[in-house]
Amino acid sequence: MSLQQYFVASRQSRYSITLALPLLVLYEGLTALLPQTAIAGIRNGADVLLKTVFVAFGGRTGVTAFGLLLLGGGAWAVWRDRTRHPGPLRAGVLSAMLGESVVYAGVFGFVVAMVTAAVLGGVGLAALQAPGRVPLPMASQLVVSLGAGIYEELVFRVLLVSGLLALGTLLGWKRPAALAVAIVVSALIFSGFHYIGPLGDRFTLASFTFRAVAGLVLSGLFAARGFGITAWTHALYDVGLALVGRW
Repeated sequence: MSLQQYFVASRQSRYSITLALPLLVLYEGLTALLPQTAIAGIRNGADVLLKTVFVAFGGRTGVTAFGLLLLGGGAWAVWRDRTRHPGPLRAGVLSAMLGESVVYAGVFGFVVAMVTAAVLGGVGLAALQAPGRVPLPMASQLVVSLGAGIYEELVFRVLLVSGLLALGTLLGWKRPAALAVAIVVSALIFSGFHYIGPLGDRFTLASFTFRAVAGLVLSGLFAARGFGITAWTHALYDVGLALVGRW
């Protein structure tokens, strides 16, 4: 398979969703299997947001309905993509996609910090990496990090970017303009989301700008490389931060 063929194949929904599935299983598995004393009921905020909406309409069955909808929607997208692109999934493509995510996660923080420092006129990188969050136990940090990869990307990239892009198209905007607006608006909302709720961070201009730039990069990555790679990039970056913070 040539490099061009790889980039085309890895953009297909069936590859993207298949790559993201283990991340979902890891997150939900940890929250279910770890003792409550280890995770203290901590879940990713985007996860809570989505499930709260379903609970509000469906009561106790809302979470079950959400899970079925999530898995059913993913299965439908894979089936539809399979009819358009016949042939089995290639393990080599999935492995390369995961490797691509590792590379992106490795440079993500540096790139975002440098851009943020340039925007703010030389703010120290240490200040950008220390937004004032209350430290969590390691198990809780890993759960939240994995959840950020799967659920924040689902909310802020799959739903929000795609939704804003569709809205812009309906309004008659050309696709490049609609995509640019969708990326910027979703990045600002993504950044602001981190300051909401009892576990939200203390607001600072540096941390808000850092996360807004991060949102721009992640939304651009989603537009260029799809959901699966973006989800793993986000999760691996957050896991890396959690581990480095313990050293």
